[in-house]
Amino acid sequence: MSANDVSQSTRTPHSQQIYVVRAYPSKEEVEQKINRAAAAQKSWSKVPLKDRIAIGRKFMEEFKALSDDIVQELTWQMGRPISQNAGEIRGTLERSEYMLSIAESSLADVSLKDTDKPGFKRYIKRVPLGVVLVIAPWNFPYLVSINSVLPAIIAGNAVLFKPSPQTPLTAERLALALTRAGVPEDIIQALHLTPALTTFAVQHTAVDFVSFTGSVVGGEAVEKAAVEAKGFKGVALELGGKDPAYVRPDADLEYTAEQLVDGALFNSGQSCCAIERIYVHDAVYDAFVSKVVDIVKQYRLGDPTNPETNLGPVVSLASAERIRKQVADAVAAGAKALIPEDLFPVAQAGTTYVAPQVLVDVDHTMDVMMEETFGPVVGIQKVSSDEEAIRLMNDSPYGLTASVWTNVSQNPESETAFLKFVDELETGTVFLNRCDYLDPALAWTGVKNSGRGVSLSKFGYDQLTRAKSVHMKIQTS
Repeated sequence: MSANDVSQSTRTPHSQQIYVVRAYPSKEEVEQKINRAAAAQKSWSKVPLKDRIAIGRKFMEEFKALSDDIVQELTWQMGRPISQNAGEIRGTLERSEYMLSIAESSLADVSLKDTDKPGFKRYIKRVPLGVVLVIAPWNFPYLVSINSVLPAIIAGNAVLFKPSPQTPLTAERLALALTRAGVPEDIIQALHLTPALTTFAVQHTAVDFVSFTGSVVGGEAVEKAAVEAKGFKGVALELGGKDPAYVRPDADLEYTAEQLVDGALFNSGQSCCAIERIYVHDAVYDAFVSKVVDIVKQYRLGDPTNPETNLGPVVSLASAERIRKQVADAVAAGAKALIPEDLFPVAQAGTTYVAPQVLVDVDHTMDVMMEETFGPVVGIQKVSSDEEAIRLMNDSPYGLTASVWTNVSQNPESETAFLKFVDELETGTVFLNRCDYLDPALAWTGVKNSGRGVSLSKFGYDQLTRAKSVHMKIQTS
């Protein structure tokens, strides 16, 4: 057995120094943890829903109490500027609050009394699935995992929480806050697993559902493992994105440029719903591009522990090289790079620092407009009509979010135009005049290679429970 089979090491992106090491369990230990979760879930599901919700609210207090440590740890684990980490804490609490606020209504019995015939009573219960395996990513480790972890527990499930090897402390922090709030230790267990052990957990007969967030390749591996398992196992997959934006002629260019640059560069572009391609009507193309370039040039790339930094490194050397190659290939194919790299001297080959880049003269023969970049790069393409924008926005293997930027307050026809995009775009979410945001009241979902399944909203609870029908014939004579 090699050292890599025994433990995992997390390297800090900006220094490449080992930050934390975690030992992998044995297969027998994973088996024991799964079995303990399955046994504990039977008791947990009998705890009244109101009591589980109260524990969820206590969790929010405990999580907030850990925020100072979490802010520091996030930067050291995944490289985001320390000045931006408080936003992940706020977002996690916002999503927790909303999902707790709708828990009673979402999990209540569905009465059919208005249509019952005399002598009959019918209703539909929502019952927990059992043991839910949550496999979380590193880029927004709390924001993404809370979408499944907390609703699963509130619904009466047990959760096995596997974090990314890049952010191992995040699962431990969430588990700590939950157990301090009153969740039994066997109901929320952090598991650091090798790929082989992950497959073992996915295929275990006591694991009833798998919620995976990550790459398309990772999602395919989880899906394959689940299909090969005994029985029929539910799987939710939140995968990649190549999210487009379209700027119509009447858009507020100052506002739109500022918002889209933030949507493209926040977290160094390492977000599944980051803006990676922008289509701009030719009537405003030149003016829009000029504003975007001016904004990007003002970014400060550097040490993420410095409070003045607003653009940090990408997560790994391999990721940095892949991003640089995508840009270089686009330029070699005819694209034009508008941001001089010497504005960002820290961005050197062999480091995780990647200079932000704006590319024009791009088209869909280039990977930079078709394949996920997951870095601080955006391509901007000129279009002549709404119809051309719709065609190009849909010309993608992904379908997570899309945004349209137009002035509906001053031009009523623009709202009609936007609603056409709503109907025709092949995507999970359509935004008007905003991007790169998850509203917990709305279903978070994708199509095509962006995955399947739902988190957040009432539908997030539906995914983590199953319907159980009750049909009573009261009069028998």
